[in-house]
Amino acid sequence: MSDVQATPAQTEPSSSLGLFDSTTIVAGSMIGSGIFLVSADIARLTGSPGWLLLVWLFAGLLTVAAALSYGELAAMMPHAGGQYVYLREAFGPAPAFLFGWTQATVIQTGTIAAVAVAFARFLGVLVPSLTDQPLVGSGHFTPTPQRLVAIVLICLLTWSNSRGLSAGKLVQNVFTVAKWLALVALVGLGVVALFLHSALEPGPGHAAALAARPFFGDAPLATLGPAMVGALFAADAWNNITFTAGEVRRPGRTLPAALALGTGMTIALYLLVNVAYLAMLPLDQIAHAPADRVASAAVGALVGPEAAALVAVGILVSTFGCVNGIVLAGARVSYAMARDGLFFRPAGSLNARGVPGVALWMQAAWAGLLCLSGTYSELLDYVIFAVLVFYVLTLLGLFALRRSRPEADRPYRAFGYPVLPAAYVIAASAVALSLLWAPETRTQALAGLGCVLVGVPVYLFISKRRTNESPVRA
Repeated sequence: MSDVQATPAQTEPSSSLGLFDSTTIVAGSMIGSGIFLVSADIARLTGSPGWLLLVWLFAGLLTVAAALSYGELAAMMPHAGGQYVYLREAFGPAPAFLFGWTQATVIQTGTIAAVAVAFARFLGVLVPSLTDQPLVGSGHFTPTPQRLVAIVLICLLTWSNSRGLSAGKLVQNVFTVAKWLALVALVGLGVVALFLHSALEPGPGHAAALAARPFFGDAPLATLGPAMVGALFAADAWNNITFTAGEVRRPGRTLPAALALGTGMTIALYLLVNVAYLAMLPLDQIAHAPADRVASAAVGALVGPEAAALVAVGILVSTFGCVNGIVLAGARVSYAMARDGLFFRPAGSLNARGVPGVALWMQAAWAGLLCLSGTYSELLDYVIFAVLVFYVLTLLGLFALRRSRPEADRPYRAFGYPVLPAAYVIAASAVALSLLWAPETRTQALAGLGCVLVGVPVYLFISKRRTNESPVRA
């Protein structure tokens, strides 16, 4: 337990997140480095502008459909831990633990590590001495300037969030607004490129370049699943607001609205940004952008090489805010698990500032280790399959709770129920199965499934130890 004696006000998190704060957690956790990079891989896999946009659109529709359905669960059970709580109440402690286990070991911490390293890599554009070359030795767990910067960033934002929710939400609000403005600026440059077409020589961004190949090519169906991985990763982490649900004011109204607004605005911006990329660059140059830095290549084609530093600053802002949002929210899952006796007990305590300080620093330690190991990028390849599995399971939980608890208070009922949640379950399951089927992603999907299954013996071990303890709280 914490050394600080908790007062009554500190035994449960305080409710201080409003609609704007909650919306910035949704959007700010989604917008990291993905939108600036992954269009290159999608373009290589699909081979046409139309399929590039359709992949982003389909990933966006899946995201918004899930968010609209999650709104019912969030309003019904506004408790710390969010998705963990929904799975616990729908299916019992075992599936909930497997979600929390995968979240703590791979999904949340792996994402924190990957985005923190992305921050360090783009800082290297401005500070060339920040390389990924080992300072001593070689191999895994070798310190490099970039990995050390990533660890420092994680520690800085963990310290900030351990100082109280007010500090964390202030950082999130400021940096999410900055990210929105950066994406709007990219869209604006795309509009400028379209207006300048008639005055420019044929070249990058010219209408002739757009017409050089069919808008919809013959993309093999088998490539569409792998192509979805990047778009789904760029659109993921929207559910982080559910982890902090116990700290949201008027959660019955705020949570569904924040989920709808945050995902809807972000997906709309993502689609417009990709249209802007196509306005500034032909598809071949998007597909083969140096180091997949599509945003840098697109802005550079319109403004000039000096744009690289400008785009790097925008991505630094984006990744900084993204890490903050994921750090802020993720520790609440470990906190909820510890309160149920399914995680290290100290993680279930609040510090003097009313936040789960121990859980925050445990999360930081594991994410820092992933940074140092150099395995974070491999872990992210495994994340999407596991994420889809738990999203599908949670939406099935929505159906289960409608049947098992018809009398429960539901301030918000899922939009389009049962058609929209069922459509999500079918579509997301199809994407997950396609990842298992496609040779390019089969290994990663199986590894993602393995990460989940490793939690089974861990759960059995913990269950035996808590046999004589109090049962999981209802």
